[in-house]
Amino acid sequence: MTQEEACEALGVRKQTLYAYVSRGQIEVRWDPDHTSRKLYRSSDISALMKKRDLGRARKNIAASTMAWGEPIINTHISTIVRGRLYYRGKDAIHLAATATLEEAAQLLWDSLEPPCFPAFEALEIDGPARARVFAAMSMAAARSCSGSARDVAGMHAEAAELVGRLASGFVELPADEGPLHLRIAGAWRAGKHADLLRQTLVLLADQELTSSSFAARVAASTGASLGACVLAGLAAFSGPLHGDAIARVYRLLDDAHRAGIEQTVRSRLAESASLPGFGHELYPQGDPRAAYLLSMLTPSETTGELIRCVDRLTGKQPTIDVALAALVEHCQLQRDAAFALFAVARSVGWAAHSIEQMMGGTLLRPRAHYVGPAVDEGEGVEG
Repeated sequence: MTQEEACEALGVRKQTLYAYVSRGQIEVRWDPDHTSRKLYRSSDISALMKKRDLGRARKNIAASTMAWGEPIINTHISTIVRGRLYYRGKDAIHLAATATLEEAAQLLWDSLEPPCFPAFEALEIDGPARARVFAAMSMAAARSCSGSARDVAGMHAEAAELVGRLASGFVELPADEGPLHLRIAGAWRAGKHADLLRQTLVLLADQELTSSSFAARVAASTGASLGACVLAGLAAFSGPLHGDAIARVYRLLDDAHRAGIEQTVRSRLAESASLPGFGHELYPQGDPRAAYLLSMLTPSETTGELIRCVDRLTGKQPTIDVALAALVEHCQLQRDAAFALFAVARSVGWAAHSIEQMMGGTLLRPRAHYVGPAVDEGEGVEG
């Protein structure tokens, strides 16, 4: 936005706009078409307008924290600033260019050296891989020590075992101690795509306070074992509005392939239905993780045209879920590989958040805003 447009949108004078800029609340750049004019980032202005319109009433502030609202937990682990994801101050996109998941874990856990994720024999359980993973992690949670009983080095060692156990439930890992992405690529016979899998794992390792990371932190705050915390994260992650959003993306792709891409998109928009995998609250300019991955591969004809169609009709950009679907197609993997990769990578983040919460030693216990039937304060009271 120009200065005039920004002031009009916010309803402020130029001096107030300058104050927002000086405090880092609005990013400003020179206009490439007019060397004497500055432009102000519209997404920053929209965020300020949303915060102002919300007001400062306690109930409104409390409610806003639970849905893409005000930050409620201090963390050193990761953050999103101006549409970019950072792991302990390092740009996750830049990190993915060279780092392994082990090195990302070292950074996120703030440990002295990269961990080794050991392989485990998968449990003999009928059903999908997820059933084996949940069973294995439940057993690990039951055997794990409470957070208060471990030192940091011990928790880092246990976290590495938990990541290895979770990965082994999804993938039949070789027993060697090489980088996890190489072992996964070998098990999936996707050796030529090993580097792409490495980058994907690093990009997915954490993303601030997601629902699953919050679930892991709540468990950690009660003194639950590290295994129980990772299991809590996995349980929250398995929902279709979080880690299993990939299943909804696949249904969209199948509909587009069967009924036609533009017809599918227009039909969903006309019915006010969602377009899973497009648009992200925290990335108003587009998910940088998705943009990075999609630049590293060639999406299928259907996926590529769907991305272009949604952009043309709505302006929404693909999220990491669409990029994962494209990755699976590009690498010729089974569809459930997308969920497996996401869960394995994100278990590093769950461990990081759990350990940080344990070290903080505070109980997470928010209050509920009661909207039920009126309370009869005299019930059960004599006299």
